[in-house]
This record gives sequence, C-alpha cells and structure tokens, in this order.
Amino acid sequence: MGLRSFLHRLTAPRPSNTPVRGKVKLVCVVNQGLKMGKGKTAAQVGHASVEAFLKTGVSHPHHVERWLASGQKKICLKVLHDGEFESIKQAADQAGVPTHVVHDAGHTQIPRGSRTVLALGPYEDEVLDRITGDLKLL
Repeated sequence: MGLRSFLHRLTAPRPSNTPVRGKVKLVCVVNQGLKMGKGKTAAQVGHASVEAFLKTGVSHPHHVERWLASGQKKICLKVLHDGEFESIKQAADQAGVPTHVVHDAGHTQIPRGSRTVLALGPYEDEVLDRITGDLKLL
C-alpha cells in the first residue's frame, strides 16, 4: 500500500456504523516455544501491532477510532507453542474479531515461516477476555 492510500484510509470519512462504546484493546499472543530473545520478541510484537492496526482500520474502523481515542491499550500474553494459535484464532473468527498472524522472515534467530505472534483486535475488552482470559501475561 502506498503512502497516499494509507493516508486516505486514515483520513477518509468513516462508514456510518454505530460507534463503539466501552473499552477496546489490542491483544498480542506470543509463541514462547520459539525461545526468542527479548529484542526479537519486541520486534515481532511490534510487527503484529502495526499489521493488526492497519487491517482493523479497514475492516473495523470504529474499533480503531475508539482504540486510538482511549490510549491504545495493548496486552501481551503467551502460549507454549504455535499450535495454540489455531484454537484462539478460530474463536476470534467466530466472534468477528480481526486477527493477524506474524510469520518470521527467518533472517535472525528462528526458522523462516515460524508463527511468532497472533494479534487480536483492536476490539472490545469483554470479547477478547472471553477468548484469551485464561492465558498468562508475557
């Protein structure tokens, strides 16, 4: 996507859907099984956050608008292996929550294509808590 397209998406009039009320957050679920270093984990969470923000801005602009206006709350959780991503992603898909999975390019610590982070939202806190409430903080 070019810079002009990106700016247009951010500044274009919003669809006339009902605005989101209540709390909104972005959840990043990190694959601990890869044993990434702290810097690598931070970079992968950064990738997930940016991609989730961009995708959700297109599919759920009112959620992004509310998220931006309320301080951009972000939560990082962990799973023991990427196999746990699938059930979380399925639950999110069923609930209508936008998701993004980061696949590593393989330039540094881990194999190419490894699923490092699953991002959910930005979306309503209550919905995300039902999906990820049993996971531990990173």
